[in-house]
Amino acid sequence: MAQSQALVQTLKRTLRAARITYADIAGHLDMSEANIKRLFATQSFTLQRLESICEMMNMDLGDLFHLHESARERIQHLTRKQEQELVGDTRLLLVAVCVRNRLGFEEIAAGYRLTEPEIIRCLARLDRLGIIELLPGNRIKLLIDDNFDWLSNGPIERFYQQQIQEQFLDANFAADIESRQFQFGLLGESSCLLLKKKLRELAREFTELHHSDLTLPLNKRYNVGLLLAMRPWELTAFKPLLKEEASPPAQD
Repeated sequence: MAQSQALVQTLKRTLRAARITYADIAGHLDMSEANIKRLFATQSFTLQRLESICEMMNMDLGDLFHLHESARERIQHLTRKQEQELVGDTRLLLVAVCVRNRLGFEEIAAGYRLTEPEIIRCLARLDRLGIIELLPGNRIKLLIDDNFDWLSNGPIERFYQQQIQEQFLDANFAADIESRQFQFGLLGESSCLLLKKKLRELAREFTELHHSDLTLPLNKRYNVGLLLAMRPWELTAFKPLLKEEASPPAQD
Protein backbone atom coordinates (compact mmCIF):
# COMPACT_ATOMS: atom_id res chain seq x y z
CA MET A 1 0.00 0.00 0.00
CA ALA A 2 1.40 3.42 -0.94
CA GLN A 3 2.17 5.80 1.91
CA SER A 4 -0.61 8.21 0.88
CA GLN A 5 -3.16 5.38 0.93
CA ALA A 6 -2.00 4.20 4.35
CA LEU A 7 -2.14 7.76 5.70
CA VAL A 8 -5.74 8.17 4.50
CA GLN A 9 -6.65 4.84 6.11
CA THR A 10 -5.15 6.09 9.38
CA LEU A 11 -7.19 9.30 9.01
CA LYS A 12 -10.41 7.31 8.44
CA ARG A 13 -9.79 5.09 11.49
CA THR A 14 -9.10 8.13 13.65
CA LEU A 15 -12.24 9.90 12.42
CA ARG A 16 -14.37 6.82 13.18
CA ALA A 17 -12.89 6.63 16.68
CA ALA A 18 -13.79 10.30 17.19
CA ARG A 19 -17.34 9.69 15.85
CA ILE A 20 -16.84 12.29 13.10
CA THR A 21 -18.89 11.64 9.95
CA TYR A 22 -18.51 12.75 6.33
CA ALA A 23 -21.39 15.14 6.95
CA ASP A 24 -19.50 16.70 9.89
CA ILE A 25 -16.42 17.19 7.70
CA ALA A 26 -18.52 18.65 4.89
CA GLY A 27 -19.95 21.25 7.25
CA HIS A 28 -16.51 22.08 8.66
CA LEU A 29 -14.94 22.53 5.20
CA ASP A 30 -18.03 24.17 3.68
CA MET A 31 -18.25 21.46 1.01
CA SER A 32 -20.91 18.97 -0.03
CA GLU A 33 -20.89 15.51 1.52
CA ALA A 34 -20.55 14.02 -1.98
CA ASN A 35 -17.34 15.99 -2.52
CA ILE A 36 -15.97 14.83 0.82
CA LYS A 37 -16.62 11.21 -0.12
CA ARG A 38 -14.88 11.86 -3.43
CA LEU A 39 -11.85 13.29 -1.61
CA PHE A 40 -11.53 10.12 0.46
CA ALA A 41 -12.11 7.87 -2.55
CA THR A 42 -9.50 9.63 -4.71
CA GLN A 43 -7.22 10.54 -1.76
CA SER A 44 -6.76 13.97 -3.31
CA PHE A 45 -6.33 16.01 -0.13
CA THR A 46 -4.43 19.26 0.04
CA LEU A 47 -2.30 19.76 3.14
CA GLN A 48 -4.59 22.61 4.15
CA ARG A 49 -7.66 20.35 4.08
CA LEU A 50 -5.85 17.59 5.93
CA GLU A 51 -4.83 20.08 8.59
CA SER A 52 -8.38 21.39 8.86
CA ILE A 53 -9.78 17.87 9.30
CA CYS A 54 -7.18 17.13 11.97
CA GLU A 55 -8.26 20.26 13.84
CA MET A 56 -11.74 18.71 14.21
CA MET A 57 -10.09 15.99 16.34
CA ASN A 58 -7.89 18.45 18.26
CA MET A 59 -4.87 17.12 16.39
CA ASP A 60 -2.26 18.53 14.05
CA LEU A 61 -0.61 16.91 11.03
CA GLY A 62 2.28 15.76 13.17
CA ASP A 63 -0.13 13.75 15.35
CA LEU A 64 -1.63 12.10 12.28
CA PHE A 65 1.80 11.16 10.89
CA HIS A 66 2.75 9.77 14.31
CA LEU A 67 -0.38 7.58 14.39
CA HIS A 68 0.43 6.37 10.89
CA GLU A 69 4.01 5.47 11.82
CA SER A 70 2.92 3.73 15.03
CA ALA A 71 0.42 1.56 13.17
CA ARG A 72 2.95 0.74 10.43
CA GLU A 73 5.56 -0.47 12.91
CA ARG A 74 3.31 -2.87 14.83
CA ILE A 75 3.34 -6.59 14.22
CA GLN A 76 0.18 -8.31 13.00
CA HIS A 77 0.56 -11.65 14.78
CA LEU A 78 2.66 -13.45 17.35
CA THR A 79 4.94 -16.42 16.78
CA ARG A 80 4.15 -19.80 18.31
CA LYS A 81 7.01 -19.28 20.77
CA GLN A 82 5.60 -15.91 21.85
CA GLU A 83 2.12 -17.33 22.36
CA GLN A 84 3.42 -20.35 24.25
CA GLU A 85 5.45 -18.22 26.63
CA LEU A 86 2.43 -16.03 27.34
CA VAL A 87 0.07 -18.87 28.21
CA GLY A 88 2.76 -20.66 30.22
CA ASP A 89 2.96 -17.93 32.89
CA THR A 90 -0.19 -16.44 34.42
CA ARG A 91 1.56 -13.29 35.68
CA LEU A 92 3.18 -12.69 32.30
CA LEU A 93 -0.15 -13.17 30.50
CA LEU A 94 -1.86 -10.76 32.90
CA VAL A 95 0.74 -8.05 32.32
CA ALA A 96 0.56 -8.66 28.55
CA VAL A 97 -3.23 -8.18 28.63
CA CYS A 98 -2.80 -5.01 30.70
CA VAL A 99 -0.30 -3.41 28.33
CA ARG A 100 -2.40 -4.45 25.34
CA ASN A 101 -5.20 -2.48 27.02
CA ARG A 102 -2.82 0.52 27.34
CA LEU A 103 -2.40 0.34 31.11
CA GLY A 104 0.81 1.88 32.40
CA PHE A 105 3.19 0.58 35.05
CA GLU A 106 1.52 2.50 37.88
CA GLU A 107 -1.97 1.37 36.86
CA ILE A 108 -0.89 -2.28 36.79
CA ALA A 109 0.72 -1.95 40.20
CA ALA A 110 -2.38 -0.25 41.63
CA GLY A 111 -4.84 -2.75 40.16
CA TYR A 112 -3.22 -6.14 40.77
CA ARG A 113 -1.37 -8.05 43.48
CA LEU A 114 1.96 -7.91 41.74
CA THR A 115 5.08 -6.42 43.27
CA GLU A 116 6.99 -3.79 41.33
CA PRO A 117 9.92 -6.19 40.71
CA GLU A 118 7.45 -8.81 39.37
CA ILE A 119 5.94 -6.27 36.96
CA ILE A 120 9.36 -5.13 35.79
CA ARG A 121 10.45 -8.74 35.18
CA CYS A 122 7.28 -9.37 33.13
CA LEU A 123 7.76 -6.19 31.14
CA ALA A 124 11.39 -7.13 30.45
CA ARG A 125 10.26 -10.54 29.16
CA LEU A 126 7.64 -8.91 26.93
CA ASP A 127 10.39 -6.63 25.62
CA ARG A 128 12.62 -9.63 24.81
CA LEU A 129 9.70 -11.29 23.03
CA GLY A 130 9.26 -8.21 20.85
CA ILE A 131 5.73 -7.54 22.13
CA ILE A 132 6.62 -4.20 23.75
CA GLU A 133 9.53 -1.82 23.95
CA LEU A 134 10.35 -1.04 27.59
CA LEU A 135 11.42 2.60 27.78
CA PRO A 136 13.19 4.53 30.56
CA GLY A 137 11.04 5.14 33.62
CA ASN A 138 9.13 1.90 32.97
CA ARG A 139 7.21 3.51 30.14
CA ILE A 140 5.76 1.06 27.62
CA LYS A 141 5.54 1.19 23.83
CA LEU A 142 3.21 -1.50 22.48
CA LEU A 143 4.50 -3.17 19.31
CA ILE A 144 1.44 -5.36 18.62
CA ASP A 145 -1.27 -4.16 16.25
CA ASP A 146 -4.73 -3.91 17.81
CA ASN A 147 -6.13 -6.22 15.12
CA PHE A 148 -3.44 -8.88 15.24
CA ASP A 149 -4.55 -12.49 14.71
CA TRP A 150 -3.92 -15.50 16.92
CA LEU A 151 -2.20 -18.43 15.25
CA SER A 152 -4.69 -20.97 13.94
CA ASN A 153 -4.81 -23.82 16.49
CA GLY A 154 -1.92 -22.11 18.29
CA PRO A 155 -1.30 -21.84 22.05
CA ILE A 156 -3.52 -18.76 22.56
CA GLU A 157 -6.40 -20.23 20.56
CA ARG A 158 -6.20 -23.50 22.49
CA PHE A 159 -6.02 -21.56 25.76
CA TYR A 160 -9.15 -19.70 24.66
CA GLN A 161 -10.95 -22.95 23.90
CA GLN A 162 -9.97 -24.54 27.20
CA GLN A 163 -10.25 -21.60 29.58
CA ILE A 164 -12.21 -18.67 28.28
CA GLN A 165 -15.23 -19.90 26.31
CA GLU A 166 -16.88 -21.77 29.18
CA GLN A 167 -16.08 -19.05 31.75
CA PHE A 168 -17.22 -16.21 29.50
CA LEU A 169 -20.61 -17.78 28.74
CA ASP A 170 -21.24 -18.78 32.37
CA ALA A 171 -23.43 -15.73 33.09
CA ASN A 172 -27.02 -14.57 32.70
CA PHE A 173 -26.00 -11.38 30.81
CA ALA A 174 -28.67 -9.38 32.67
CA ALA A 175 -26.74 -6.24 33.69
CA ASP A 176 -27.27 -2.95 31.88
CA ILE A 177 -23.96 -3.10 30.02
CA GLU A 178 -24.29 -6.82 29.21
CA SER A 179 -25.96 -8.46 26.23
CA ARG A 180 -26.34 -11.91 24.78
CA GLN A 181 -27.89 -12.49 21.37
CA PHE A 182 -28.25 -15.85 19.67
CA GLN A 183 -30.03 -16.13 16.34
CA PHE A 184 -30.68 -19.34 14.43
CA GLY A 185 -32.04 -19.63 10.92
CA LEU A 186 -31.53 -20.90 7.39
CA LEU A 187 -29.33 -18.57 5.31
CA GLY A 188 -27.85 -18.72 1.83
CA GLU A 189 -24.15 -18.39 1.14
CA SER A 190 -24.33 -14.72 0.10
CA SER A 191 -26.15 -13.82 3.32
CA CYS A 192 -23.55 -15.71 5.36
CA LEU A 193 -20.73 -13.81 3.64
CA LEU A 194 -22.51 -10.50 4.29
CA LEU A 195 -22.90 -11.31 7.99
CA LYS A 196 -19.24 -12.34 8.17
CA LYS A 197 -18.28 -8.94 6.76
CA LYS A 198 -20.48 -7.14 9.30
CA LEU A 199 -18.91 -9.11 12.16
CA ARG A 200 -15.48 -7.97 11.03
CA GLU A 201 -16.70 -4.37 10.87
CA LEU A 202 -18.10 -4.64 14.40
CA ALA A 203 -14.76 -6.04 15.63
CA ARG A 204 -12.98 -3.04 14.09
CA GLU A 205 -15.47 -0.67 15.74
CA PHE A 206 -14.80 -2.34 19.11
CA THR A 207 -11.09 -1.58 18.66
CA GLU A 208 -11.83 2.03 17.69
CA LEU A 209 -14.04 2.51 20.76
CA HIS A 210 -11.26 1.04 22.89
CA HIS A 211 -8.93 3.71 21.50
CA SER A 212 -11.39 6.57 21.98
CA ASP A 213 -12.03 5.59 25.63
CA LEU A 214 -8.34 5.60 26.60
CA THR A 215 -8.79 9.19 27.77
CA LEU A 216 -11.35 8.15 30.41
CA PRO A 217 -10.19 7.57 34.00
CA LEU A 218 -9.46 3.91 34.71
CA ASN A 219 -12.33 3.70 37.22
CA LYS A 220 -14.74 4.70 34.43
CA ARG A 221 -13.73 1.79 32.16
CA TYR A 222 -14.62 -1.89 32.32
CA ASN A 223 -12.84 -5.01 31.17
CA VAL A 224 -15.29 -5.95 28.42
CA GLY A 225 -15.33 -9.14 26.36
CA LEU A 226 -17.08 -9.28 22.99
CA LEU A 227 -17.58 -12.71 21.43
CA LEU A 228 -18.39 -12.78 17.71
CA ALA A 229 -19.04 -16.14 16.13
CA MET A 230 -20.92 -17.64 13.20
CA ARG A 231 -20.88 -21.11 11.64
CA PRO A 232 -23.16 -23.76 10.13
CA TRP A 233 -24.56 -25.47 13.21
CA GLU A 234 -27.15 -28.03 14.29
CA LEU A 235 -28.20 -28.73 17.87
CA THR A 236 -26.54 -31.99 18.94
CA ALA A 237 -29.85 -33.41 20.14
CA PHE A 238 -31.31 -32.99 16.62
CA LYS A 239 -28.48 -34.68 14.70
CA PRO A 240 -29.73 -38.29 15.13
CA LEU A 241 -33.06 -37.22 13.62
CA LEU A 242 -31.56 -35.74 10.44
CA LYS A 243 -32.01 -37.56 7.19
CA GLU A 244 -28.71 -37.93 5.38
CA GLU A 245 -29.84 -35.92 2.36
CA ALA A 246 -31.01 -33.11 4.64
CA SER A 247 -27.62 -32.72 6.30
CA PRO A 248 -25.85 -29.38 5.73
CA PRO A 249 -22.81 -29.42 3.46
CA ALA A 250 -19.59 -30.52 5.12
CA GLN A 251 -17.31 -27.74 6.33
CA ASP A 252 -13.52 -27.82 6.04
